[in-house]
Amino acid sequence: MIIIYGIPNCDTVRKALAWLNQHGVTYHFHNLKTEGISAQRLEAWIHQVGWEKLLNKKGTTWRKLPAHLQTAVSDAASAQALMQSQTSIIKRPVIEGTSELVVGFDEAHYENLFGKN
Repeated sequence: MIIIYGIPNCDTVRKALAWLNQHGVTYHFHNLKTEGISAQRLEAWIHQVGWEKLLNKKGTTWRKLPAHLQTAVSDAASAQALMQSQTSIIKRPVIEGTSELVVGFDEAHYENLFGKN
């Protein structure tokens, strides 16, 4: 089962969902805003792709953080704690259930991963 983790009002998540729907990919959507994320799952993601890839430093949530909180993120543990408390700071979407953990939306990568329909 493919699970898409994201936030419904995120433009990147909307693009990814539209692409998946257009190509007939069946998935379950997990709303990070309302359902959160377990510490174990987040730790597994960090282990698979690294905290640097998961932490969205380009988004509004990061930019609105006080400087002392931004500078406090210096390793996997501090990044995980921040992502756990503010799930909006996780780069989206995150896709589980494929041959790899996918972070973000890249149409060419999706075509390679899910096949062209």
